[in-house]
Amino acid sequence: MHELRKRGYTVESEVPIKVYYDGVVIGDYFADLVVNSIIILEIKSASLIIAEHESQLMNYLKATNIEVGFIFNFGPTPTFRRKIYETAREKNQEPNQSA
Repeated sequence: MHELRKRGYTVESEVPIKVYYDGVVIGDYFADLVVNSIIILEIKSASLIIAEHESQLMNYLKATNIEVGFIFNFGPTPTFRRKIYETAREKNQEPNQSA
């Protein structure tokens, strides 16, 4: 977070993201970092990035208007994954027309 701020980025940590079910708030997710209100960063220290980490990030993206997220794993072999969820396209899709 410090390095990003040194480079001029706006960084928020532990950002709450509302979880809705049937239009009712049922809980919160907490994104590790949100940069410039346009990128979610999830920080891990694991042996490797697993499917659950990727699902977690995708859930965060789906629950927000943020389309890009990264998982940074600082485990034994540092790795990262980028995920994109195109919320703009989803919101602009026409309803399915039945004949």
